[in-house]
Amino acid sequence: MPEVAATTGTDAPNESKAWELRVGAARGETTPISIRGWFRIVRRALMLLTLMIVFVPLHYLYRVFAYGSPFPMLFLRYAARISGAKVEVQGTHLKRDVFYVANHVSWLDILSMAGACGTAFVAKAELATAPLVGWLASLNRTVFVKREHRLGVAEQINALKEALADNWAVTVFPEGTTTDGQSLLPFKTSMLSVLEPPPPGVLVQPVLLDYGAVAEWIGWIGDESGLNNAKRVLARKGTFRLRVEFLEPFSPEDFRGRKAIGQESRRRIEEALCEALGKPLRKFAHDVAPIRYDKGNATQGVGVKVPDDAEV
Repeated sequence: MPEVAATTGTDAPNESKAWELRVGAARGETTPISIRGWFRIVRRALMLLTLMIVFVPLHYLYRVFAYGSPFPMLFLRYAARISGAKVEVQGTHLKRDVFYVANHVSWLDILSMAGACGTAFVAKAELATAPLVGWLASLNRTVFVKREHRLGVAEQINALKEALADNWAVTVFPEGTTTDGQSLLPFKTSMLSVLEPPPPGVLVQPVLLDYGAVAEWIGWIGDESGLNNAKRVLARKGTFRLRVEFLEPFSPEDFRGRKAIGQESRRRIEEALCEALGKPLRKFAHDVAPIRYDKGNATQGVGVKVPDDAEV
């Protein structure tokens, strides 16, 4: 049992049962939480509440006298740790006039990156409705994007420009959805239109979010609801490593248009992710209708193939 919990983070009696529950979550089924799991959820919720009681008043008090409060960054940094993520930062991140482009696995991406560098975000609209998580994300001026709402792109880009001017740093997840950490979807570049033309002095910095093997177990994929995913993650035993690697920045002026900027960002992230995994990336095993992604003949992943020992 301890070994199962160490690899899967669950209280399931064996790895096979844990994987069955994981696959069920991706199919939209509600994951049963054990008594010990509920205890961890309550404990973490109380710790997050304590953080809010301390940092939120300080944030709003600070805003009375000055702009650019440091408290959301501190709050989200500790919130990520309480949620189970032991964040390791590698590389040097630019502190201002930077447009981060990152892969996307979990709502924890926002907590960890904001805690590491104080960035604002563009994230899928479903995140805004996730209990607590949506409010946490909004503290750092997250721009929530409705993936199927094409007519609202101009409005979203304007909000993105305001955030970039306001926070000096903005992060986009151009895959348009979360994955399993073993795949990298084609980049959707509509939000990169803010770089046409690039604001003066702004650089693009690709970022790799590497959860290792645990991504397979916590990734928010398939038909799983935000509430169910949040419960599963907060009910996990122990902690897990999340490596945030800031890759070498580049000038968007060196690439013609948003598609070229997106391709270069994806190339760098894919190269870093393959190196981290020690193997080629696999095709994502779930259809994502809002971004018109078809899984095709995917043969590995949650709901397709039980991972072997090397993958778990």
